[in-house]
Amino acid sequence: MQFGIFTIGDVTPDPHTGQTPSEQQRIKDTVKIAKHAEQAGFEVFATGQHHNPPFVAPGNPPVLLAYLAAATEKLILSTATTLITTMDPVRLAEDYAYLQHLADGRMDLAMGRGNTGPVYPWFGKDIRQGIPLAVENYNLLYRLWRETEVDWEGRFRTPLQQFTATPRPLDDVPPFVWHGSIRSPEIAEQAAYYGDGFFHNNIFWNKEHIIQMVQLYRQRYEYYGHGKAHQAYVALGGQAFMREKSQDAWNEFRPYFDNAPVYGHGPSMEDFTKMTPLTVGSPEQVIERTLEFRDWVGDYQRQMFLIDHAGLPTKTVLEQIDLFGEKVLPALRKEFAKGRLEDVPEAPTHEFLKARKAAGNAPIAGGGEGSQAFLDRQKAQDEASKE
Repeated sequence: MQFGIFTIGDVTPDPHTGQTPSEQQRIKDTVKIAKHAEQAGFEVFATGQHHNPPFVAPGNPPVLLAYLAAATEKLILSTATTLITTMDPVRLAEDYAYLQHLADGRMDLAMGRGNTGPVYPWFGKDIRQGIPLAVENYNLLYRLWRETEVDWEGRFRTPLQQFTATPRPLDDVPPFVWHGSIRSPEIAEQAAYYGDGFFHNNIFWNKEHIIQMVQLYRQRYEYYGHGKAHQAYVALGGQAFMREKSQDAWNEFRPYFDNAPVYGHGPSMEDFTKMTPLTVGSPEQVIERTLEFRDWVGDYQRQMFLIDHAGLPTKTVLEQIDLFGEKVLPALRKEFAKGRLEDVPEAPTHEFLKARKAAGNAPIAGGGEGSQAFLDRQKAQDEASKE
């Protein structure tokens, strides 16, 4: 089980002081937060991707992640969202393979469409084509990482003839991909089709929706023959704010919640904590609430937390990381290990992916021979030949 933190890079006034950090300070503090997370025992740090205020999460995440690769030793570097819809798949193939080399393989990424509608026209795309863009662009990226010469033609970019993306993936093993979605079953289906991971960044949704989306992904993962449903790769998002005393946490965090750019001026904090995974309280309450997630989705591989947002001063964020490291993470690791089925895989690492490929066990997109998907295709072809 991996635990990590992710940032959306918002530059937000502190409601207690009225002070707003500069963009440079927010960027520098992001580096400080990631390094502190590694020291506290987190395994993963991920960044969002933004192109608009009030956010300074990088428009090109490998810039930040490459810097962090040089500043850390063990931390897995990832994205909370890589905008597969508005970014050119050729650039994605090149940039993330380059990062993979610099980081010696300790990286992966989450593909997503983001939640900022205007980003589509900024990059010459039509938001009404969001799902088709995600499907087509990832198909091309998938091929660019696995084929040395690609001939390709689609709807949304110019054709390619005998194109080779460079550098090639480290050890000829592409980075592991999580497909991130909050609301779209098509993305859960996409993750299952390729045998990739599914990241439900469930920071806005109730548990019933989360359960439904993860179940769909698991069922389709098994349908395509990549493994049993309970062996599929699942990651979840979440938010937390802690103090030793629960009421102190509520009193301190409420002004930040009320003014947060991602959910402020909406439901009350009481309602939001009931409806979503946001947990405000003591470390014990964060532990208890997070352990509930396994009751929702089964054994899973990665839990990410958003803790550096809404104008929280960096000092407070570092204190939150320390509480996680000292009290929350050891308890979560212990409890999540109890009763975990032996055949549930751990979160993929570069070494695991190398070994899987060497053994000939890499997933076959769309389902290989013996999968239910393969059998269904064969049946359809047989019926079509009789007509």
